[in-house]
Amino acid sequence: MKSFPIALALIAPVQAGLRFGCSSLTIQRLDPVVEPGNAPSAHVHHIVGGNAFNATMTGDVGARATCTTCEMSEDFSNYWTAVLYFKHPTNGSYHRVPVTNNAALAPGTQGGITVYYTPHDFTTDDLKNQPITAFPPGFRMTVGSPSTGTLDEAKGHIGLRYNCLQTLINRGAEMVDFPDKPCPAGIFAVHHFPACWDGKNLDSPDHQSHMYNTITRDGFTNAPPCPASHPVRMPQVTYETVWDTTKFNSMWPSGTPNPFVWSFEGSRGYGTHADYMFGWKGDSLQRAMNKSECFYDGCGSITKQTMANANKCTVPDMVGEVTDGWLDKLPGMEM
Repeated sequence: MKSFPIALALIAPVQAGLRFGCSSLTIQRLDPVVEPGNAPSAHVHHIVGGNAFNATMTGDVGARATCTTCEMSEDFSNYWTAVLYFKHPTNGSYHRVPVTNNAALAPGTQGGITVYYTPHDFTTDDLKNQPITAFPPGFRMTVGSPSTGTLDEAKGHIGLRYNCLQTLINRGAEMVDFPDKPCPAGIFAVHHFPACWDGKNLDSPDHQSHMYNTITRDGFTNAPPCPASHPVRMPQVTYETVWDTTKFNSMWPSGTPNPFVWSFEGSRGYGTHADYMFGWKGDSLQRAMNKSECFYDGCGSITKQTMANANKCTVPDMVGEVTDGWLDKLPGMEM
């Protein structure tokens, strides 16, 4: 399945996993996984989730946070990606692209990221044959890399794709690179994380080797069995972000190259990447993963909050730089 149609999810018997929205928490140059302690980090990120987010994050994040921008009120994890910018084709200036709401989220969700935890696929969970182990406190991982520079390398990052949205419901085909023409409803970015853990390490030097990806096809498909080196089956974590590029469509001259860049510059969309910092409170995620034939909200196994309450959760600006409006250069990038 190349792209998961939300309209189908609302009418089909989808019964496996979690799907929920997290409003935007902050947009600033911090990355406690790849660059712990650096304030600022190399490039700007869009972050959602709990208010324990900081330049350095160790130990049990869920025990320290006091609020979250996610609908699931026991989820104090942090989820983040690079930020999309529009590069003006004439004068070369940059403008941050706003994030807008995905389809079928709780009322009041403000931009943010749609998060999935799937044990198998969208129609079954297969818990009898494939039990799922929740991430332990202190766990973190990344997927993708800003240094990815070729089409073949990008194709190898299964599950890191784009859609040129016709509407929020009609996503069209998944693509390895940015769309080559203006999109009527924005650019959709998806990040699928691997689901096999080595069972030992909460992190690894490259933030990826402690996990292993057995998926060979894009989309929401069940990951094949885990190898002996990474035997523990974890939830399949996925992010979806809708970048509202529509306000820039009139500034994209017909027939010219794509004018959008990630916050680390780059000339293509190949370097898309994402970071995950586990922070569910206590055994809340394990309870949800143990719930058979249940989709979206854990069927009462975990507590939800209104998005009006979630949107009260904030963190301070720890960098103190301008990231929006027309900029001569990307924050942290040399001219």
